[in-house]
Amino acid sequence: TINNMGAGRDILAIVWIYLACVSTSFSATTESDSFDYTTTNSTDWIEDLTDIESKFSLRTAETPDDDLCYIVPGQPETIRECDFNTDTKTFIVIHGWTVTGMFESWVRKLVSALYEREPTANVIVVDWLWRAQQHYPTSAAYTKLVGRDVAKFVNWMQDEINYPWEKIHLLGYSLGAHVAGIAGLLTKNKVQRITGLDPAGPTFEYADAQSTLSPDDANFVDVLHTNTRGSPDRSIGIQRPVGHVDIYPNGGTFQPGCDLQKTMKMIVSTGFSNMDQIVKCSHERSIHLFIDSLVNGEKQSMAYRCNSKDTFDKGVCLSCRKNRCNKLGYEINKVRTRRSTKMYLKTREIMPFKVFHYQVKVHFFSKDLLNFTEQPIRVSLYGTHGEKEDLAYVMPVMNSNTTVSFLLTTDVDIGDVLMVKMIWDKDSLFSWSDWWKSSTFHIRQLRIKAGETQARVFFRPKEAEFAYLKRGGDQVVFVKSKEDQSSRKQERLHKLKMHGSFFKQKNDMD
Repeated sequence: TINNMGAGRDILAIVWIYLACVSTSFSATTESDSFDYTTTNSTDWIEDLTDIESKFSLRTAETPDDDLCYIVPGQPETIRECDFNTDTKTFIVIHGWTVTGMFESWVRKLVSALYEREPTANVIVVDWLWRAQQHYPTSAAYTKLVGRDVAKFVNWMQDEINYPWEKIHLLGYSLGAHVAGIAGLLTKNKVQRITGLDPAGPTFEYADAQSTLSPDDANFVDVLHTNTRGSPDRSIGIQRPVGHVDIYPNGGTFQPGCDLQKTMKMIVSTGFSNMDQIVKCSHERSIHLFIDSLVNGEKQSMAYRCNSKDTFDKGVCLSCRKNRCNKLGYEINKVRTRRSTKMYLKTREIMPFKVFHYQVKVHFFSKDLLNFTEQPIRVSLYGTHGEKEDLAYVMPVMNSNTTVSFLLTTDVDIGDVLMVKMIWDKDSLFSWSDWWKSSTFHIRQLRIKAGETQARVFFRPKEAEFAYLKRGGDQVVFVKSKEDQSSRKQERLHKLKMHGSFFKQKNDMD
């Protein structure tokens, strides 16, 4: 009976999420108006601690899932009783909307990861569970009051113990990201950093900067977008950039391992007990990507500045010149520009999420006028550290005398690429076109650029001047030709920036 009740509750949660998103645009305006007083001409409200309803728990590395000690604004003795460390940085974690009214499992995992990376830090978890478990539009409107609570808490801490603003890092998930933004807007001075973990979309996509997370809310604002599928204001995660650096893993729409096929397998193996995890899989991936950056420091995921997902998938954005690439997560290089910087990357479906990005650029020659669409090819890469075979890619267009560029990723570090193999598979067992037209392209050379190292290498056919890529034929082999000297220089500069003194100085502000 208990299991049936649990399954029923999970199904109800899914329906509730759907209805909330659908009804948001109709009901949010009226409800949010009643809470629309985040700013006033008077600053007396910031000193009034009596109306704070949110609670602030200083969790420990030993008990990351328990609220054993609360720091209470207006009661300075609680700062000492909770063993708050005034000499180190403070992370303030803010959850989002909840169906159950309880903390989700990611809170404990994030707290543990923060302490693993910064053992002497303070990790404070904001509890606004009662307000967060209301009908979604109501909880969304409550972000303004919760943001005021957090701002009052931070201001009081600073006044009470003269705690430095530059040591404060707010981390907000979903609705919690907008809470962090409102808090940052209302503090007396700017906090050092706000990290938005897939900020909520419904009611916020078209809202003004005072109601959402925005670049003005902290000295540095970085944002991960992991669930932006759907029309604007209906997607679970906000689509537009709202930080100094906005990163869209896997395009930001949805994440590997969260697809329908995996969902059906999970239902078959575990029943409906994990349906809530399935529904929020892509949304919550933002948290786990950040956790990954904390605990897998030696496997930092790299993101690249690009105009769109489609352009990124062509592989043309793998440049690190002039801050065009950056690390995802905790060790991000804090670059502030006048406009938000949109960045993209691919990831694995499990932790560690890091993959290695490669642009493949090739020119197709042919004697005949050939024109193919949606053609399956496989590429194998062989390097100094290992190999990755049969990387599948569907070529959108293959035309005579054209140059194409596309992106490949590997989940293993193969080192410097030494050899490339390519094969053109048939898209069907039988094709009439094979009888009446040629299906062979000539390739003189191809170029591969590695995003992580910035190495750019040209490859030539192993046996002759041209390689003959035939549909349904044998694989063609390319070997490394003389390296481009500018590529070697670019690779050296990239290593210095990522691992040398220049990169460390950039992050000293943290």
